[in-house]
Amino acid sequence: MSKMLASVNGLDEALFIQHYPVDIIDLKQPSQGALGALAVEDVRHIVAKLVGDTLISATIGDLPMQPDVVFSATQAMASTGVDYVKIGFFPGGDWKGCIDRLAGLVGQGIALIAVLFADNQPDFLIIQDLKKAGFKGVMLDTMDKSLGSLTQLMSLAELTEFVRQAQAAELLTGLAGSLSQADIAGLKPLQADYLGFRGALCQHHCRTAQLDAASITEIGRLLRFN
Repeated sequence: MSKMLASVNGLDEALFIQHYPVDIIDLKQPSQGALGALAVEDVRHIVAKLVGDTLISATIGDLPMQPDVVFSATQAMASTGVDYVKIGFFPGGDWKGCIDRLAGLVGQGIALIAVLFADNQPDFLIIQDLKKAGFKGVMLDTMDKSLGSLTQLMSLAELTEFVRQAQAAELLTGLAGSLSQADIAGLKPLQADYLGFRGALCQHHCRTAQLDAASITEIGRLLRFN
């Protein structure tokens, strides 16, 4: 069964959503880009305020793929105590250098999640590089939200192959990118570990709007019982 990852933009939303059936509370700032980051000190404060055993992830921002830049941001975000640090693999730059540099953090017990972007037509061969470097998981998301959702940018066959390769590498798998309630039935059979949501959890299905309790509840229900 795919679990639910819910992205929130700050302390108030995190405290609100922890009372719903959410498996990972994902900290990011949607107004700052595909993987816009919250300030490190804000994330540290949120981690301290949340109770219970809900897993917490946080993004490092829409950064250029420069090894030193990505390493420093990842190390800083990991210091907050989140369970997972999400790193977006954006077009251009030195992907291999970033992966090699980040491998040094894995030995410190930091769980890294790589985020690939469907609208960048990623080569799934990178999954093996991530596995060798010790990454904990890999997700598919969308970079340019105006181009449509994940299910519009990739075929079901492509998504199935991504999940297959990631699971064969024993990595956690996630699918996200403007997913709606209507996408759940088609994606559940793929058995990705997590389906990620933001806009679908918000009023008017706008990713920068306030969270909507009824939408959060319904997505949880669809994931668990449909």
